[in-house]
Amino acid sequence: MSEDEELEEIQRRKLLELQRQIAEARRREEMRRQLEMQKQAILRRILSSEARERLTRIKMVRPEFAERLELELIRLAQAGRLPIPLSDDQLKTILKRLQGGRRETKIKFR
Repeated sequence: MSEDEELEEIQRRKLLELQRQIAEARRREEMRRQLEMQKQAILRRILSSEARERLTRIKMVRPEFAERLELELIRLAQAGRLPIPLSDDQLKTILKRLQGGRRETKIKFR
């Protein structure tokens, strides 16, 4: 095999690997998107409109916490331990429970 042929073979293998990586990334993104759509459909079913609005506001400020809260709400609903639809007041109660270990920081100006 000549140097040119070897170089072409290396380039071909690299191109195939890159195409495989791109296809895998697309597949993962599509799976993530489908899971997110399923999660949102479940949340629409189990939350009142006021509770969904509160969850949306929480997601804007604390996305990681909102993700944990969404998964906890879905888990509770699937276990039959959640009244459906969950009202805003009931969501507030769950929020207080989840934030139980969190200390609030207060800043005083003099």
